[in-house]
Amino acid sequence: MASPHQDLAPVLDKDGVRLTVDDALATVTLTNPAKRNAQSPALWRALAEAGRLLPGSVRVVVLRGEGKSFSAGLDRQMFTPEGIAGEPTFIDLARRDDAGIDEVIAGYQEAFTWWRRSDIVSVAAVQGHAVGAGFQLALGCDLRIVADDVQFAMRETSLGLVPDLTGTHPLVGLVGYARALEICVTGRFVQAGEAVASGLANLSVPVEELDAAVHDLVTALLAAPRDAVVETKALLRGAGDRTFEEQRTAERAAQARRLRDLAGIGD
Repeated sequence: MASPHQDLAPVLDKDGVRLTVDDALATVTLTNPAKRNAQSPALWRALAEAGRLLPGSVRVVVLRGEGKSFSAGLDRQMFTPEGIAGEPTFIDLARRDDAGIDEVIAGYQEAFTWWRRSDIVSVAAVQGHAVGAGFQLALGCDLRIVADDVQFAMRETSLGLVPDLTGTHPLVGLVGYARALEICVTGRFVQAGEAVASGLANLSVPVEELDAAVHDLVTALLAAPRDAVVETKALLRGAGDRTFEEQRTAERAAQARRLRDLAGIGD
C-alpha cells in the first residue's frame, strides 16, 4: 500500500522521516506536514539511513509526504545567517576550500542517490508542492505518480545557487536539455498535465486517488520476477551511456544470465 499499515512498527522514525517495511514493499514517509516537509541536513541523514536499513526482501520503495505538500524544499532557516543549529551555514560552507565544500555536499547528496539502486524500483507519490530539494528528491526515484494538484519547481537558480542534490541528470534525461534549462532558470511551476506530457511523471490522478494509484502500480511491479526486474532496470539505466552496439551486447549478456537462471544452470 502507498500508506504504511498502522500496525507496522517503523524501522526508522526520526528527523521527519519514517521507514516501514511490509515484506517486499518499503514505504518512506516525510512526516513534517506542518512545515510542508521542509528539508534539512538532519532529514537528509535520516533518508540516507533509511536506504542503508532496507532489508534484502524489499523490491519496491514508495516515497511519500504527509499533508498537502510532498516537500516545499529547503527549510528556510538554512537561508538565514545563523542557519540551523549544529549544521554549517551557507557562510560557513563558502569559507571552506573546494574539497571541504565538496565533502559536505556529497554527504547531503547521499539522501538522493540510493533510490536508483538496481535491486529496487522506487516510486515517488507526489502531491502539492515539490520545490527545489523536494523536486530533486522526487527526481531521485525511478517513477513518479502525481496528484492533479502537483506543482514542481526548481528554485535554486533564482536564489543564486544551482540544483546540487543530484536532480540535474535525471531532469535532462526526462525532459531534454532545453526544457530542463528553462524550468531551472525561470523557476516556474510545472503542473500535472505538463509533468505527464513531458515525461516528468508517469501518471496523474485526482488527489484522493493517489494512494490507490500507487498501490496498483506497486502490485504490478511486484508481479514480475525479481531477477528479471533487476536485470531490466540495469539495462535501461545504462542505455544512455552505451552505444547501440554496446547495448546490444549488454542485452545478450543479461539474457544469457536469465536463461541459465530459469533453466537452473549455474554459471
